[in-house]
This record gives sequence, structure tokens and C-alpha cells, in this order.
Amino acid sequence: MSPGLPSIIHRFAPFVAGIFFAAVLAAQAQESVEPDVLPSLAEQPPASAESLPAASTEPLPQSLPSGPAEPLPSSQEAFPSTPEPLSSSTNYTTAQTNVIASPTAAGPYGTLNGNVFPGAETISSSEPRRFHYELRLTVRGVWDDNIFISHTNRVSDYYFAIEPEITIGIGDIEGRSRSYLRLDYMPSAILFVDHSDEDAFNQLIHLEGGYNSGRLRLSLFEDIALLESANLNSIFDTTGLWANTDASAPTRVNIFNTRATANYELTGKVSLQGEFGSSIFFYPGHISSYTIDGGLYLYYNWLPKVSGGIGGTFGYDWVDAPTTDQTFEQVNARLNYEVTAKLGLYASAGVEFRQFNGNRDTYITPVFEVGSTYHPFSGTNLTLAAGRRIYNSGFLPDQDFATTYVVARFQQRLFQRVYLGLAAGYENDDYIATQRNLSAPRNDDYWFIEPSVDVLITRWLSTGVYYLHRDDRSSESFFSFYDNQVGVRATLRF
Repeated sequence: MSPGLPSIIHRFAPFVAGIFFAAVLAAQAQESVEPDVLPSLAEQPPASAESLPAASTEPLPQSLPSGPAEPLPSSQEAFPSTPEPLSSSTNYTTAQTNVIASPTAAGPYGTLNGNVFPGAETISSSEPRRFHYELRLTVRGVWDDNIFISHTNRVSDYYFAIEPEITIGIGDIEGRSRSYLRLDYMPSAILFVDHSDEDAFNQLIHLEGGYNSGRLRLSLFEDIALLESANLNSIFDTTGLWANTDASAPTRVNIFNTRATANYELTGKVSLQGEFGSSIFFYPGHISSYTIDGGLYLYYNWLPKVSGGIGGTFGYDWVDAPTTDQTFEQVNARLNYEVTAKLGLYASAGVEFRQFNGNRDTYITPVFEVGSTYHPFSGTNLTLAAGRRIYNSGFLPDQDFATTYVVARFQQRLFQRVYLGLAAGYENDDYIATQRNLSAPRNDDYWFIEPSVDVLITRWLSTGVYYLHRDDRSSESFFSFYDNQVGVRATLRF
């Protein structure tokens, strides 16, 4: 960590915390007597019965405010029979080989949104129930004191990010309870002031569709990420909260993630769901991988607000040489519990068995996802998620790594126009050998914190400022780094 930073934090933390919580209490007092006249990021829509899947379907992942929906597990999810808030797209920094459903609250594979415009509720057109469109433009100016996220080559620079986005759709793209088709596209141009050779052009594409005939619900999700930089996570999280710690350097990677599900209602309380997925992680000049998986799950609606499922998934993982190809199986139990209209909980837990074509013994490990969304007051939003997954390393031959993470996001609207945000997360990456007699000692502890303030100037324009600190402590010192960023941003919505 940078010298002096702990002492600065220790000196000013009580003062800042006192001001922050005093402002929160003042805002709650004000909002108890004032109408909610402006949209809130935290209310998009609220995590009520309309934002959690019905008993006969698997919960969609990552119901953090604003963002295009992502399917269930890394193998992703079923078409919901009740409205579901738009969720974030995938984290595009690490290969996803796991087949557990993503949590209701986004982890490193989802969004921690800094945009004060609500997502699903702001899609506008002259025919809101038939054709939908939205245009946005975000411009950021950022000072970064470690643009290479390097332990030995710390270089600072200013850069500008220009990020237009278009969303178009037809049908029920907000509720997803009827047929619909939706496309989100966002290019991102990163322009450095002094290091123009590090300029990058990234593209994120999210396509999803669904069909509902009553007892049968079909869904298809496609995420494409064409990346030239190290830390573009998702369409609605472009500040780079989750760096590519596997590479610990600016990295080119192209990712194609496909997910299809079919859910058939057998009775009023029992449904059967089939899942199929395909993931390609192409690292030019490094270790690429291609994974397919399929699963079958049986769901039962125990109570009006409690549903659960049990089943299994199997898959095959082709990895570039010298890393060996792999097969894996999972047995999972899933639970969706709408505690109240303001609190939702999703959990998935199981065991994964991974084989390495006889090159080593079967690797057995727990895998899980837990997520919760909480909206205690108007304008207040809290999300929490934790999970464990297995990935192929794109940079260390004959090695995979198990990622265990926890992430939280708090957002508070003050005086109708000001949005205070705080995002924090932790990730442990434990590397494992895919060959006998190979040592894989690397273990990383990565964490970040990002406070932010955004102001809704008009319903079409917002501006804000944020600070991001990232820190990776690796047992292999070459991969360790710390990074500080200070950014200002403006978002215009058409």
C-alpha cells in the first residue's frame, strides 16, 4: 500500500464516517416527509415479489440496480415467470468454468453500478410496451497511479474514457414474463495523455431473449467482450473494480459466453429445468479455453415465498497446451427466499468434482453462491454477495485457480438528487496444479474499495466523482500490486 495511506485513513476515518452517517439520517428524516420525485438507482425495480423469480424457475443472477440481464450460473439461469430487474453482464476478466448460478447480489462477475440513472425503469420510447430504446453517453477523466497494475513498474498517467451505450429491445424486456428480445452494446475508448501506446478500444455486447408459452419458458443469453485492457468488468461497471489478477497486466482477451435454459412446469408446484452453456476465453499469445456444460434441475415451490431446486451439471473444458483438458461434475442445491418485499435472499451450494484426463487425482471442492438485496428505505440500497468458483489460468501453464470472493455495495440517495455510494470487495485466488508432481504455490488476496458521489442535475444528465483503491497481495511477489484512481464522470441519457 502507498506510504502514509494507512495513517491518513486512520486519522480521518472517524470524521468522514460521522459526516456520512449524519447525512444518511438527515436524508431519511427528509424523505419521510417529501415525495420521491426523482428516480433512484436503488429502485430499479425494488427487490419484491416482482424482482425475484417464481418458484418454478431459477433466480436470475445479480439483481443489482441497473444493467443488462445475465443468465443463470456461469452456466446461468432460467427464464423467470415474474418480472426481474435488469442485472449486470459478466465479469470479463477471468475464465468462467463453473456452473453454479450467480447470486442475486452481484459479486465480481456482476456490476457495482456508479451510474445514478435507474436502468430498467428509464428505458424510454413512444411505445413502451412494444419497442424500447435508450441511448447513453458516459465520459470519464481519471488519474491512475499504476496504469500497468504492476509491482515493479509503477507508472502514473491521466486517461479519458468515452463510453456510449445503446439499448434496444422488443417485447417484455423489463418483466421478462412474456416473449422479448433485447440488445445492449457499449464500445469503450480509453485514451491516455502521456502513454498513447496504451490506448485501448473495448466492446461489450449483450443479447438476450425469452419465450413463454405458459408451462414452457425458454431463454437465451449471449455475452461478448472484446477487450484490450485489464479491468473492464461490465457494461455498468467500467471503472475496473475487479482487476485481472491472473494476468496482473493490461491484457487482450476475447470472451464469448452463451447460455440457454428451458423450464417446463410439471405441476403447480414442481418444474423441470434443463441448462446448456458454452464459454470461450481467447487470450492471444497465452492460454485460451473453451467450455461446454449441461445440467438438469428439479424445482419445488415449498411456500409462496420459498422455492428450491436440486440437480447436477456436467461439462468439458478444452484448454490450450500445455494445460490438460478437463471434465467436471457438480451436484447443487438452490434456494430462493423472498423474506419481505424489501429483502431477498438467494443461495446455491454444492460440490464440484474435476478430472484432468488422468494427469492427477480428481480435485474435489465446494462451490457456492450467496446473494442478498436489501431496500430498507426509499433511496437506500444494499447488496451483498459471496461465492466460490473454479477457473483456468490464462497465464500459468498446467494450473487452475479457485476463487472465493465477497462483495458489498451500499447506495444512499440524499435530498432527491445526490447519491452516495460505497463498494468494497475481497477475493482469494488459490492456484492448483493440473499435473502430478507440479508445484502451484501461488495464492492471491485481492481487495478494493470505491466511495463515490453522483449528482442528478436533470433527468437527462448526471455528474460525479469517485476514488478507487485496489490491492493484490500475492505469494508470488511479481503479481502483487496496489493502485489508486481518482475519476470524474458525466452521463448523458437520450
